[in-house]
Parts: sequence; structure tokens; C-alpha cells
Amino acid sequence: MFARLALCSRLPSRIRQSNGCPASIRAYSQVKFPRPHGKSFAHRSELKQAKRIVVKLGSAVVTRDECGLALGRLASIVEQVAVLQNQGREMMIVTSGAVAFGKQRLRHEILLSQSVRQALHSGQNQLKDMSVPVLEARACAAAGQSGLMALYEAMFTQYSTCTAQILVTNLDFHDEQKRRNLNSTLHELLRMNIVPIINTNDAVVPPPVPNSDLQGVNVISIKDNDSLAARLAVEMKADLLIALSDVEGLYDSPPGTDDAKLIDIFYPGDQQSITYGTKSRVGLGGMEAKVKAALWALQGGTSVVIANGTHPKVTGHVITDIVEGKKVGTFFSEVKPAGPTVEQQTEMARHAGRTLASLLPEQRGEIICCLAELLTEKKEEILSANKRDMELAIASGRFSQPMINRLSLSTAKLNSLAIGLRQLAVSSRDSVGRVLRRTRVANNLELEQITVPIGVLLVIFESRPDCLPQVSALAIASGNALLLKGGKEAANTNKILHQLTQEALSIHGVADAIQLVSTREEVEDLCRLDKLIDLIIPRGSSKLVRDIQRAAKGIPVLGHSEGVCHVYVDSEASIDKAIDVVRDSKCDYPAACNAMETLLIHRDLLRTPIFDQIIDMLRTEHVKIHAGPRFASYLTFSPSEVKSLRTEYGDLECCIEVVDSMQDAVDHIHKYGSSHTDVIVTENEETAEQFLQQVDSACVFWNSSSRFADGYRFGLGAEVGISTARIHARGPVGLEGLLTTKWVLRGEGHTVSDFSEQGSMKYLHENIPVPQGSFS
Repeated sequence: MFARLALCSRLPSRIRQSNGCPASIRAYSQVKFPRPHGKSFAHRSELKQAKRIVVKLGSAVVTRDECGLALGRLASIVEQVAVLQNQGREMMIVTSGAVAFGKQRLRHEILLSQSVRQALHSGQNQLKDMSVPVLEARACAAAGQSGLMALYEAMFTQYSTCTAQILVTNLDFHDEQKRRNLNSTLHELLRMNIVPIINTNDAVVPPPVPNSDLQGVNVISIKDNDSLAARLAVEMKADLLIALSDVEGLYDSPPGTDDAKLIDIFYPGDQQSITYGTKSRVGLGGMEAKVKAALWALQGGTSVVIANGTHPKVTGHVITDIVEGKKVGTFFSEVKPAGPTVEQQTEMARHAGRTLASLLPEQRGEIICCLAELLTEKKEEILSANKRDMELAIASGRFSQPMINRLSLSTAKLNSLAIGLRQLAVSSRDSVGRVLRRTRVANNLELEQITVPIGVLLVIFESRPDCLPQVSALAIASGNALLLKGGKEAANTNKILHQLTQEALSIHGVADAIQLVSTREEVEDLCRLDKLIDLIIPRGSSKLVRDIQRAAKGIPVLGHSEGVCHVYVDSEASIDKAIDVVRDSKCDYPAACNAMETLLIHRDLLRTPIFDQIIDMLRTEHVKIHAGPRFASYLTFSPSEVKSLRTEYGDLECCIEVVDSMQDAVDHIHKYGSSHTDVIVTENEETAEQFLQQVDSACVFWNSSSRFADGYRFGLGAEVGISTARIHARGPVGLEGLLTTKWVLRGEGHTVSDFSEQGSMKYLHENIPVPQGSFS
């Protein structure tokens, strides 16, 4: 066999055992990777199951712009491979870089040798200009191979991971005996928890096709390593081949050209739709060679992802992101989904959304009214689908009672939805194209500021299937395209509600304006579509909102992460009002984000009839009470002390805390609240007004239940959610919050130079009155 095995001199102590069986092998065997090899993964989400992984590092990844190695990139790649290896996966690396490393070494030796000779011959310190001769690529490979391997070994040693070098040529795959020997060697290394590092033996391969890199020196074609990685992956029955290069993945046209789009998933047979560009800055393989190698591996049962291994922002986690199923690079799959991709859905929605925005306000109102009628006409079908979702959710045992409550629909909820939609249909007539401001900039030069849709909205919601028609109606009224991503627990209900929405949209030919994402798209991947989506609105748990806020890259997020709402009962509160407000705020719908979570009691009310009656009412309503630190200090036998004063219970639970004054209550709310909704109960108007002015929350109420913080109850018809952000849309976000503006200037050949010191025109900047209900 021509393969050469150079095993590191000693195994790390953690994998040596007297009986010859590495301890780590037994420990890793507990990690389960249930998939047998034979068929490639159909979806990215399945890549988490990959046990045996080949990572191919192209020349552009391993080398720097000048000759030499990219040490920082290599270090981060080694760390990721070591992490995956320590998870119990079997990792192999196919690497380039020996020629570049050898070139660096030989250039250094030649320059050093020349300088010494010149110094000896001239006897002077002044040296002549020195030039480096053209270096033969195979000599560079011979000089660089040992150094490259020593570098890998040193890096992997930092993670207590052992490596082994294998050099191969094409002959090792064509000769059956050598193939068996190579296969046996690799399997033995993997059994011993060693990372094989494989490269073509560039020192003895046939002369390469002439090609010049940035230094004008011939290099070995990396096409051999593309095919080597694919062959090796199939030969070793690898689950996944990750091919890293200097491009993001496969594009539908050469990267850098106008309208070039990254292909998320590539299917066999799609080659005709691809136009290949020029090759990488080093090597001869190019993207066409990578695609051919990838398809060959895919046919052999190995999944493939081509991604960028040189980008400084992603190199540190590109490999682990791919294995976690994140949308990175181009994923090769043999299973083509029946429906459009999420990118195609977004494009369809944007195109239809522009038509929707151009409809007359009355036409958009007709669509919303039609949807309201369908909600009542088809209620039996909707409730039947919802019943199936409820049964599955309860049977799974994975959902809390508040989540189950949010999932549930009823005839009353559907009727309430229909009423809200009809209200919205009326208000939608004053939305898109409304003139907000008109200015006479100069003679015959007039400026208008008008309302326009934001563009494409992405709404991600858990449970809450009633959210779908609400948000859809608001998108229709505001002329926005909409992408909906609902939770799996409400799949049946969401499906029929979306069908009814598209049925309503079709009366004016804009059914595609609202799309329901039903593919296996991860929320984090959707949040990366910054070139397609203009605003993200999360509806769900505080964890969901926080995760989306972290994941969103370049896309604004509208929403609140928590609903820690307070009710403060002042010393001058009415006993009847206090009991009614506290009961409704906590018990009407405990799972809602506007439900009371903390009850603040003025110190003077302790051991008074009003306090006793509030406690009795909460016990009667089966509300579990947690004592705040100060409240607990007043009691001999107190309820369980609260773990955090920032807790959103979402159930029949609440915290009670004692404060000394209205100002003390305000300070508590600012410290522990979430700027959602906060309430004061008092008969003192001055105290109430101070509270209303000082509390910096989206909604602040006096003698009113926190449950009024709702778009429908505010008369907005519907809401996409409640925003606690300090931007133009705050509190319940209805129609107005989904509109932005644009400036329209009408002139007669005006130029800026006309208004210069030598120009003939002067700015007027006169405000022109805008009659109510004016449209552009």
C-alpha cells in the first residue's frame, strides 16, 4: 500500500488502558447516533445525528493571501473538530496546505542562503537585490508535509486529541488490496479515537496542470482533494462531508454578480440552473469540481455541505453550526420538498404584498370582512382541528397548563375574533397612503410625508392559533406581506386558519401575500434572512422572544420578552375596587402577558380588613402566593419566599411584596418590572397622577385591570403583540405600528444649485395644512 501512516509517538494518557482498549472509547459509546449508513440525510435538522464526519479544508482555507498557512483559521477549525470528537463523533480531515507551507520554508532557506553567499563574496553589509527562483510544486510539498503535520499535531494536543497522518495517491483507491489496507488503517485509527489527517502525496503525483497563484508559482490542483474527500467519505461510509472553501456555498450564478443568490439546498438534477464562475484564488478545482464531487458522495450515501471556512465572523463556529443543523452554506439533498422553500415563499409574499398595498382601502377592508365571515362559517372545522391539536399536546405531556390554555380555541374566542376583524376593516380605510405632513419647500416644489407598509413581516408564535387571523388581518389592513411561523403544537389549527386567510385574500388575487412556513426551518435560520424580511414580531414565551432577539441579525425585532405586571394597592384605595382589580388582573386569564404577577401592598394596609379580604379572595381563587423579602419579614409563618421578584408565572401564582409609599412602588416597578403594564389602585387623584407620570411602562392604569392592555380592548381591532421597546410602536401594536413613511417630492426641474448663493431661488419651508383623511 502506498499510503503512509505516521502515528503520533504517544497517545494522551486519557485514552491509554492496560488492556489496550482506550477508556474514552467506552465512555463515548454511550452517545447515541441511531442512524445506520446507507442513505443521506434529507433535512439539515438531521445532521445532528451524523457520527462519522469528513472535513475537507481547501487551499484557500488553509493558506493566507501570501504563501504560508492561516494559523488563526486552522486553530479555530482544530478546536471545532476536537469538540465534535469529544462528543463521541468520528472525525477525519482531508487537508491541503503542504505546498504553501513548503513554499514558505523553501523561500526562507533560499533567501537565507543567497544572503550568506552575497555577504561572503562582497565582504560588505550592502546586499544586492535578491530574487527567488520558481519553486517546483512537488518539492514544496515534500518540504511542507512534515511541518504541516507537526502543526496539526501541536494544535490537537491542546485538546488531548491524538492525530495520525495518511498520504495517498489515486493508485491507492484503484488497487483493491491497497483500498482494503487504507480502509482497515482508517477504521483502526477511528476505533482508537484518533483523528486521521489525510492528504494527497503531492511530492510524487504526476506534474500538475500549469497554474499560477498570487506569487506566480505553480501549485498542486485542489481538485484532487475534492475528489479525495468524496471518495474517502463514501469508502468510509461517512454520514457527512463538510467541504470548506472561500465562498459561502453554491450560488445560482457566479458570486459577486448582480442577482447572485446563495442556494440553501441543492438537489441532483439542478446543475442546469447553475452558471459557474472562476475558481478559487489557489488551486484548480473550482466550484464545478466541488459540485461534481459532492453529488458523487451524495449518490454514495454521504450528506454534503459546502461552506465558507475563511470568513472571520463565522470560521470559529462554521463546522459546529453545520452539524447542529443551522442554515450555513449549501446543503446537498436527494429529497426535494413538494412545496416552495422559505426563501421562495418570502419572494412570493413580497411580490403579492406590493399588489396588496396598491389595492384601494375598501378592497383591503373587503378581504378582512370576508375572513371574519369565514371564521364564523367554518367554526366547526376550526374547532375540530383545534381539538386534534389539544389532544396531541396533552398526550405528549410536554406542555404546561398555561401553554395548553393558550392553544385552546372556543366558539366565544372565534366570535370575538370576528368582531375585532370587522372593527379593523373599518379603520383600515385610513392606513396606507395617508398624508401626515405637507410642506412647500419652494415655489412649485412641494413635499409630502405619507404612510406606507413596512414590507415583509415575520411573525413567530407559540400556541395561540388565534394570533394567526389577528396578525393576518393587520397585515392586510396595512398592506404588508406576511410570513407566519407557528408552533408544531398548533399545526392542524394553523393550517385551516391559513387556508381561510388565503381564501379571503383570493377575492382580490393576492392569496400569496400571506405565507405559512411549514418546512423544517429553524427559528434561528429564519432570523438570518435579513435581505428578505423587514421586521420580526415574536409572540410567545419570554424565552422565545429573547432567543429571537439574540438570533436576529440585521432585522429589527418588535416585542417584549416578559410580562412582569404589577398592581399597587395604595393606602387610600377603595376596598371594593382593590379586590375587583386584583382578582381580574390575576385570575381572568393567568397565562396572558398582561396578567398581574406581583401585588404591591402599602405597608399601612397590613393587618387591615382590606388586606385580609384581598388574601381571602386570592385563596378562594386558588392563587398560590409567594412572599417577597419584606412581606416575609412581617410574617411568623409566611408562604414560600419568592426566588426572584422578576418572575412571570403565567399561572394562578403571584408574588406579594410590601412597599412604604407610592414612590417606593414606582422604584420597585422600575427595578423589577418589564415595562409592560402596571396599575395603581387609589382614591387619591394626585397620587394616581404622579404614578401615571412617573412609571415608565408601555401601559400605566389607574383603578383598572391590567388585562385591559390589549389591542382589541383599546379599540385597535387587533394587535400583533405588545411592545415594550422605546420606539414609535409601544404598548399594544395595531395598524399604526405596522406602517412606516416615505417622502414624496414634486417639482418642475428644480436643482440644488438653484438654491446656492449664486442661485435664483430661495427656500420657503411653509407648512401646508393637511385636511383630515387626506391621501396622496
